[in-house]
Amino acid sequence: MVTAADILNARILVVDDNPANVALMEGMLRVAGYTSVDSTTDPNRVCELYRQTRYGLILLDLQMPGINGFEVMEGLRQIEQNGYLPVLVITAQPDHKLRALAAGAKDFVSKPFEMAELRARVRNILEVRLLHLESKRHGEVLEQTVRELEAAREGLRLKALQEQKAMEKEMALAQETQESLLPRSMPTFENFHVYAFSNPTRYVGGDFYDFLQTGSGEWMGVLADVSGKGIPAALLSSMTLGALSMALRSGAEPHDAVSLVNLLLCEKSPEAQFVTLFLFVLSPGGSGRFVSAGHTATFLFRASTGRVERLVTNSFFLGMFEEATYETVAFHMDKGDLLVVYSDGVTDARNQQDEMFGEVRLINMIKRVGPSGSHTLKQTILWTIEEFTENVLQTDDITLIVVEKRE
Repeated sequence: MVTAADILNARILVVDDNPANVALMEGMLRVAGYTSVDSTTDPNRVCELYRQTRYGLILLDLQMPGINGFEVMEGLRQIEQNGYLPVLVITAQPDHKLRALAAGAKDFVSKPFEMAELRARVRNILEVRLLHLESKRHGEVLEQTVRELEAAREGLRLKALQEQKAMEKEMALAQETQESLLPRSMPTFENFHVYAFSNPTRYVGGDFYDFLQTGSGEWMGVLADVSGKGIPAALLSSMTLGALSMALRSGAEPHDAVSLVNLLLCEKSPEAQFVTLFLFVLSPGGSGRFVSAGHTATFLFRASTGRVERLVTNSFFLGMFEEATYETVAFHMDKGDLLVVYSDGVTDARNQQDEMFGEVRLINMIKRVGPSGSHTLKQTILWTIEEFTENVLQTDDITLIVVEKRE
């Protein structure tokens, strides 16, 4: 049971680059009776502070120099493994509200804020957060009790063994379904080298990639990641690829095709499942465009400068919001440029210390190895991830496409 004292004693962190705003919010919270309020004007310190003190609530300004509030939440997501971010964002930009909620924030307050509204939202989030933690603790106790009972009963042990065999059979069928979605061989496109790789884990997910030659001389590539594991994920992968291929082959523009797939998945897919997707189209001359549906950033290595650009949009993933819209963004590849598309199994790969491979390692590798070409880069990425993980069993598929502009 969460009491009023529990809420008032919860740890709170105020993050705002304006000292006056910090003082105002600290004063308001202390007047309201909150006993443990910390603050910082440096957004770079937030993640480390959260590692040291798992705050019950973070009051986070979105517009800050250096790194903004969205980047702070991205860092917090890597720390908070259960995905629950106790963040109340404060913004003066109306269009940032939905984006903040999609990024993991639990609520928002508009600037200039009303004190009464802020106090109410702070109390509500803290109460939910404390109830969440209490429920989690009760769940852990219950889980431990169940494990002890199962260990004591031979009949349940045999049943669990049978269930394990059934699960392995399901996983094998799911993997077979997943592998059937991948091209049997790499296509050949004028002026481009294309390499791809997909390594499913024993917890089979739904990664897939595909390529299509269009009638206008352009060609298309797509990489998608379906949430969940096993047969449901494999079936949703198959549905997504089939619907997307049908829409594109009928002549639909990329963003229209993605919108059609989103509507289909909203109607047909299970409520808890969704798909992230990155689709790109390239012409022999290097003119391109892409559509990203909630997918992790794609990287474009520039051979002439050695720089790496991020190709990403704020569009939602597929299968959750019928009103979601998708835009086509133009880009261009010159001779020697490399396009690196991957699933989050690459950057989320973990080693024995439970450390993630991360974007920074990947970007630095692209900068270092990119001048050697697409094949060398693909091989280096896979070899480096294997060395980094040290044979630790991964829980997400590792899928990768590398495209090189030859002429």
